Amino acid sequence: MSIESLMPYLAIALYLLGTLWVGLAGYQKEQNTVEGYFLADRKINPIVLFFTLSATNFSAFFFLGFAGSGYRIGLSYYPMMAFDTGLAGLGFYYIGYKVWQLGKKKGLITPPELIDVCLHSKALKLLVMGVMVIFTMPYLTLQPIGAGYLLSSLTNGQIPYFLGATLLTLIIVFYVCVGGMKSVALTDIWQGVLMFVLMIAAWVAIAHSLGGLETANSNVYEISPELLSRQGVNNFFTPKKFFSYIILWNFALPMLPQMLMRFYTAKNANSLKVSTVLYPIVTTILFICPVMIGMWGHIAFPDLVGKEADRILPMMLEQYAPIWLSSFVMVGALAAFMSTMDSQLLAIGSMLTRDIYISYFRKNASLKEQTLVGRVLIVLAAIVGLILAYKPPASIFAMATQAFTGLSVLFPTVIAALYGKNIHPLSCIISIVAGELVLLGFQLGLIPPSLTFGFLPVVPIVALSALIIVLGNQIIHQLQAPPEP
Repeated sequence: MSIESLMPYLAIALYLLGTLWVGLAGYQKEQNTVEGYFLADRKINPIVLFFTLSATNFSAFFFLGFAGSGYRIGLSYYPMMAFDTGLAGLGFYYIGYKVWQLGKKKGLITPPELIDVCLHSKALKLLVMGVMVIFTMPYLTLQPIGAGYLLSSLTNGQIPYFLGATLLTLIIVFYVCVGGMKSVALTDIWQGVLMFVLMIAAWVAIAHSLGGLETANSNVYEISPELLSRQGVNNFFTPKKFFSYIILWNFALPMLPQMLMRFYTAKNANSLKVSTVLYPIVTTILFICPVMIGMWGHIAFPDLVGKEADRILPMMLEQYAPIWLSSFVMVGALAAFMSTMDSQLLAIGSMLTRDIYISYFRKNASLKEQTLVGRVLIVLAAIVGLILAYKPPASIFAMATQAFTGLSVLFPTVIAALYGKNIHPLSCIISIVAGELVLLGFQLGLIPPSLTFGFLPVVPIVALSALIIVLGNQIIHQLQAPPEP
């Protein structure tokens, strides 16, 4: 075999060995406590917290979904994602600070425990946990899907799609089970640096091969002027839809259980402030890269449809970048997938362990028993993710949007729990159930799309959920008030 043909395997091997080495370093630093395993002893410093928040959020959706959406929609996808996701960084403080305070004061480990402490309802706690698990699973599934695509493309099909997805999942499960949150946080730094540097390198290399930014954009404009228009192809981003995505990302990102758990881990409030400032800066710089690469894909691959568009990034690298660079950029993409999936698995495992097993079966379980159960549940969640990834959907973007909408329903309840006064938990239960039923109605076609009034479903759904809490809370308290003499 030639050196060029061996380069992808060398890049993969170096990355995986580095990841395992960093992950095992987290195991060596693990303290013999529940907080040590699940929350890294609440001692994550500002820079580590920023990297772990960013790496956790930049997933297969960032590398493949952004490029695929750039191909389908055009350059307008960039300001929407950069502005909306950057704005979501504010939630790291106005939600994260309160979560950090309560977590430290009350010794909280999981997001549902926060709801129980604030609103004193076991039923609401279980409902929140159920929603988080159900809607995290589709987003988790995107990670092995992305890994399978990338490894198959990187090795010219010598590693089949599902074998690649399985291989990366096994490695993630290993270091998460061994080292817990410390391993996850340390690998996030390694993976975050890789994905940041390599994504920019890919953008520069492909732009150079296409004759520079001006030439590449001019060629795209000749093919389809809509790709460079403000609203995108087929007027995709109407003002109402743009506003909808602001709501979607700003309400959904803080509701991701792996993000909420990160707020518990902060060493101090300054850690959250640093992330709030740096996160919008990084999204502004990085998000342009995959979107433009996807848009430029029309130059060499003009007729991609469906899930083919989500593979445009590796296709462009293969076409326009040297083999050594494309190999390492694809490793950066693998880092994005792994840095998200490890956090999702740890969050799901911790919730099922603490909020189900400990609460209802073994209240006095030892650390050894808790971590053992958590590890078993992590493995089971990974298996479910692989099963769902066996037949990937037509669009990573559509799958992520549906998952985020389901999580956004929790936003009014979390805000009510953190900032509300005298909130009755029944109003929150009705709010969540009603919101998820309406989402199901839209997805099944039982509710006509016209009832979104031109917005994405997330807008009327979250508005309804918030209204139910406000009005329902008043009605419930009036009904419970003693009769006047």
